[in-house]
Amino acid sequence: MRVFVTGAAGFIGSETTKELIANGHQVVGLARSEENVRTLEILGGEVHRGSLQDLDSLRRGARDADGVIHLAFIHDFTRFAENGAIDKAAIEAMGDVLAGTNKPFIVTSGTGLIAPGVMITEDMRRDASAHVPRVSEQAGLAYASRGVRAMAIRLPQVHGAPGRAGLISYLVEIARQKGTAAYIGEGAERWAAAHRPDVARLYRLALEKGVADGIYHAVGEEGVPMRQIVEVIGRALDVPTVSIKKEEAGDYYGPLAMFAGLDMPASSTLTQQRLGWTPVGIGLIDDIGQPGYFTV
Repeated sequence: MRVFVTGAAGFIGSETTKELIANGHQVVGLARSEENVRTLEILGGEVHRGSLQDLDSLRRGARDADGVIHLAFIHDFTRFAENGAIDKAAIEAMGDVLAGTNKPFIVTSGTGLIAPGVMITEDMRRDASAHVPRVSEQAGLAYASRGVRAMAIRLPQVHGAPGRAGLISYLVEIARQKGTAAYIGEGAERWAAAHRPDVARLYRLALEKGVADGIYHAVGEEGVPMRQIVEVIGRALDVPTVSIKKEEAGDYYGPLAMFAGLDMPASSTLTQQRLGWTPVGIGLIDDIGQPGYFTV
């Protein structure tokens, strides 16, 4: 299959590109920089120059492909609403040219901000009235009624490359700046997690076997307690680990405060049953606890 992949040279995208090529697919990766171009060429992908804001480039990439995987997102939480709007426009540009083709179209979402404190399953839908800035899931799945095999993959905290682990990477930078690694209260909140190669394999399986309007969870661990995560960060950076009050979260976490203190467990039982996917990678704490993971 000729697959157009946005974010193909990124943290998850580069692993997905390798997975797709290793299994006989041709990857056409969106590249917005020379660094992206070099990465794609090394991986064996075809380069498609453009960006999320170049809608014509996205339309061309989607139109010429047998399927689309949308992984790119601008991860700047100080401009979350603006970047959510850019993401929505990009999805609609690609979705419109795929309408009526029954081609697979996978968009990327997250397991968080759906129903905090509840074990999230694939059959639980997002509340459209929740006003979360990122609406990739809703925008993408809308094309299932327009003749597209539209699907969403929800990501937890993805780890598997030194220095990178989803939102945890931002916690590390905050701890460096503040000189302390902090959790809220008892730090009992849980964040789901997955190893990067497992996640890449799920994207391939969804592309090959997923169904229209399908939601799949790339979850290897249902919920890792926040205190354990923060303690690893404290040891890695050699800074004190402390508990802070909920009302102090805004000062400490800044734009990330919307996620801090949220209990965000998620299950992948239905995904495993429906796609035959089995996560086998190393656990989050064992992985990020390796010497040098956050000090590269």
